[in-house]
Amino acid sequence: MSKSQVDGTSGNDDYMQHRQLKAGAAGWILLAGLGVSYVISGDFAGWNIGISEGGWGGLLIATVLMGVMYTCMVFGLAEMSSTLPTSGAGYGFARRALGPLGGYATGVAVLIEYAVAPAAIAVFIGGYVEALGLFGLTNGWPIYLAAYAIFVGVHLYGVGEALKLMFAITVVAVAALVATVIGLIPKFDAANLTNIEPDGSAMSSALLPMGITGVLAALVYGIWFFLAVEGVPLAAEETSDPKKDMPKGIIVAMLLLLVFAAFMLTLVPGAGGADAIGQSDNPLPEALRTAYGDSSALAEFVNYAGLAGLIASFFSIIYAYSRQLFALSRAGYLPRFLSLTGSRKTPWVALIVPGTIGFLLAAILQDGGILINIAVFGATVSYVLLNLSHIMLRRREPDLERGYRTPGGVVTTGVALVLSVIAVIATFFVDELAAGITAAVFLAFLAYFQFYSRHHVVGNAPEEEFSSIDDAESTLR
Repeated sequence: MSKSQVDGTSGNDDYMQHRQLKAGAAGWILLAGLGVSYVISGDFAGWNIGISEGGWGGLLIATVLMGVMYTCMVFGLAEMSSTLPTSGAGYGFARRALGPLGGYATGVAVLIEYAVAPAAIAVFIGGYVEALGLFGLTNGWPIYLAAYAIFVGVHLYGVGEALKLMFAITVVAVAALVATVIGLIPKFDAANLTNIEPDGSAMSSALLPMGITGVLAALVYGIWFFLAVEGVPLAAEETSDPKKDMPKGIIVAMLLLLVFAAFMLTLVPGAGGADAIGQSDNPLPEALRTAYGDSSALAEFVNYAGLAGLIASFFSIIYAYSRQLFALSRAGYLPRFLSLTGSRKTPWVALIVPGTIGFLLAAILQDGGILINIAVFGATVSYVLLNLSHIMLRRREPDLERGYRTPGGVVTTGVALVLSVIAVIATFFVDELAAGITAAVFLAFLAYFQFYSRHHVVGNAPEEEFSSIDDAESTLR
């Protein structure tokens, strides 16, 4: 990077003193719990919309493809996070591999994903609250406001406390998934999986009632089983030993998520019926009530614990968006005031601003499906760039010290790259308008970089220092 691109703030120690996170707050077990908590809401609601888009068979194919994509990508992320452990995570990896524009584009795509995903989850929280009849509330803005206010507040209090609370809530949610599996196994009927009438489209059948196009539309919801697990490396600067803990934490989380997805995809529609489950706001309790009756104590438990699962992901993705925004603004790519931290070393501005935007999106749209599609667009664009980053780092810097090496190397992340490109395209099949608007917002961010922020980068931000070292070594070679 040329001197003209680095802002004078880079030499100011006071600048970085007001932008420090709390180190040593997490080991690999907490990181694995964080990875599961990012995603676990996807097992309780949202994935089932894929059945209404592509039938059970369409969602099955979509989930297998996206499971392969995420597994391959996670192996690449495990390597990069052990090599470049910064809170910028994906942005930091792409910054080193693809340069300032590539890093910024990746960070913005991740930020879109993480800012919008909690809004979708807030809508599903409202659906679970309404099903329980708590406090006489119905699904609407008071629930969304309460969720954001409470859980942003906990994050403002401190990262160690937040991570431990996330872990505890996730344990409750996992218990609900285990209870659902045990309860639904004896009620499983394979005929329930194919009870949607074929619509007559190309290649439609009992297994694929919406045909081959239904498979493509269902990809977005297959992603919902795994979306945001890539956020584990965002905790790098708050991890005890990132070179060892990061790979172990993210890989263990991914393996658990694959198991959960297989059980939910098979047992819930297999007991509750694909047609009904595809339309449900709270599919797990609905399947249990179909199997055991409306007064089922197990369904009631899973309804309450499912609310905990939704809260776990909501809570943890708030953590993720704050760290991504913190890293981008600390480096000067976005307005710097967004990276200010308080006395408890929490990025308070980066917690509040996206939270406000997410609440407004949830309150205005009140449609979890649209919000999922917006979040998935940002996610899949970032996946294209992340997998490309791993490939470029392997080719450009084969001798870079790595704490972990991806099995299969660039072939593994090459598979993930191809599948992620297909997934980007799929978002336009689900909702062309929502995907198009999100693409326009993404391009507006890129214009901001081109005309302003690339001239005001903070050179001593960790992600920039990694790249500066690389630039200096390249000059000596």
